[in-house]
Amino acid sequence: MVNAAPSHPSTVGPDHAAGLKNLQQLIQLRWLALFGQIATVEVTFHGMGIPIPLQPMHWVLAGLAAFNLLSLLRCRNQRPVTSVELLLTLLVDVGALTALLYLSGGATNPFVFLFLLQVILGAVLLPVWATWVMVGVTTLCFAGLALLALPLPLPLDHDRGLASPYTQGMLICFVLNAALLVVFITRIAGNLRERDTRLALLRQRAAEEEHVVRMGLLASGAAHELGTPLSTLAVILGDWQHLPHFSSEPELADDVAEMQAQVARCKAIVSGILLSAGEARGESSGETTVCAFLDHVVQAWRERRPGAHLQYHNGFGRDLPMVADSAIQQMIGNVLDNAHEASPDAVWFEARRENGLLTLTVWDHGPGFAPHLLPQIGKPYQSSKGHPGGGLGLFLVFNVARTLGGAVAVRNLDEGGAQVRITLPLLAITLAEDEPHGT
Repeated sequence: MVNAAPSHPSTVGPDHAAGLKNLQQLIQLRWLALFGQIATVEVTFHGMGIPIPLQPMHWVLAGLAAFNLLSLLRCRNQRPVTSVELLLTLLVDVGALTALLYLSGGATNPFVFLFLLQVILGAVLLPVWATWVMVGVTTLCFAGLALLALPLPLPLDHDRGLASPYTQGMLICFVLNAALLVVFITRIAGNLRERDTRLALLRQRAAEEEHVVRMGLLASGAAHELGTPLSTLAVILGDWQHLPHFSSEPELADDVAEMQAQVARCKAIVSGILLSAGEARGESSGETTVCAFLDHVVQAWRERRPGAHLQYHNGFGRDLPMVADSAIQQMIGNVLDNAHEASPDAVWFEARRENGLLTLTVWDHGPGFAPHLLPQIGKPYQSSKGHPGGGLGLFLVFNVARTLGGAVAVRNLDEGGAQVRITLPLLAITLAEDEPHGT
């Protein structure tokens, strides 16, 4: 006759999810314990013919079932499960076990050793002070049963071995203790492994985000430093354009014009870096729509990659307002750049709306990702290009998507090539349709 209790958040620190899961385990295991107790009582009375008070024992079991129903309601409450709450739960189990033993022989009942199970569970699940409370309570219950309860009318026939009812009860008690301890410790270990896995993922994400911050600071500093020389070059090139020597030589004039265009492009890149870093926000941010923004991103990429074969399909449907975001533009540009480098002849880009998500899919007919790199895609410096700094493009893509609450899926296509699918929640990137312009 045993009342079971599983692990508790105190074993896994502040992990709220583990606490609720442990409470659910408690409810399930107590139901199993109740069925076992009912079966034991009925077999003892009807099968073995041992006179025990059935009705009072049924009332105790009914009270334990009612407590488990209340525990089920508590489980639906999302409040964390505390060590004090677990201690009280274990004490209820000890109280029910004590009542059943009092009605069935007290300290002479072979199932009295199930008190040890409660103490062991307390040692595993509770802080030190609460464990000693369990030791004290169970010791007092044992002593009280020895003093107050009536012994079972069983013959002293221990010499009969397994034929003795008392020995049979001892064997059943040992099996219950061993089996339940294995179940509980296994589940506790599983909860600890899940917690450690979640903590490892959080640590990895924090490290990656710290890496992004460092790169952003470096990029922002470099952009500030590059601003002055680029402005100087633009002024000098403007002066050269008006010199007689350059105006009389068409080829030199074309070279100066090309250099001016490249300097302007560098200044635009620097402005984009500063914009992504949160500076000069008012220069280029503005309200647009999802379709117009995607069309602009594709047009800007085509201008930057003249001669590239990009097939673009915008299947977003009914348009929604949004604010132009340079981070999303850079994210899409990085994916298109990678696809173009892998497959210069053909790249496909499709935008769709699916269940409240903006789905951006880019695929190509290149060699695809190396199989051993697929699990590492999205981590810094994981690249098949073979040059220093490779892999940062997709690393930034993953981090931007994750910051917006989205996700990135990468896979190789059966017919050849690779596919990158980006999903972004529309609530994170769009404006309310009744929101005033310029917000």
